[in-house]
Amino acid sequence: MAKTLTYAQWSLEPYCIGMKLRALGTQKKLTLSRLAAETGLSTALLSKLETDRMIPTLPTLATICRVYGVGMSHFFCEPEKHTLSITRKADLQVTGRGGEWVASIPLHAPKSSSGLMAEMVEVPAGGTDALSDAYHRETTGLVYVIEGSLHLDSGGLHEVLEPGDCIFVESTIPLVWSAGARQRCRVLAVRTVRNGR
Repeated sequence: MAKTLTYAQWSLEPYCIGMKLRALGTQKKLTLSRLAAETGLSTALLSKLETDRMIPTLPTLATICRVYGVGMSHFFCEPEKHTLSITRKADLQVTGRGGEWVASIPLHAPKSSSGLMAEMVEVPAGGTDALSDAYHRETTGLVYVIEGSLHLDSGGLHEVLEPGDCIFVESTIPLVWSAGARQRCRVLAVRTVRNGR
């Protein structure tokens, strides 16, 4: 049976008070029994607070703050930025296209302003990645090979990367990648985006 949240639990949930309490304990190397001795609160109560089974009163939280040497704002400050973009495994399956097609699945948030672009790129056997256009100008990025062989050409250098290999790029020299002749290649590519490109 699903647990029903009270209004107070629902409204405080985004602040992750229990998680922050656990993190402070780890950071300060203070066990629950030691924190109990320092605050005069029971270990059972502190355990409930850390596991979000109980909402702390303001005086209780203030007492804990004094021991940890943090202000109340540590628990209640609004995050300046918080974006999570999840791409499910089912969304990474490429279907219904011929052997010449290069698939690119964005992994970053659709309207992200972070300046990072993350993509899952699938290049058919013997194909050249159209997205390597992005690496034809000044760029900084990382390419991690998941499946197949990735052939890289850059400034007269030719390298072959196998699954598990990774390359970090910070260059103004064009970089072109292609898949081996026998098998498709899937890579995770993360790069910076400059001037909206």
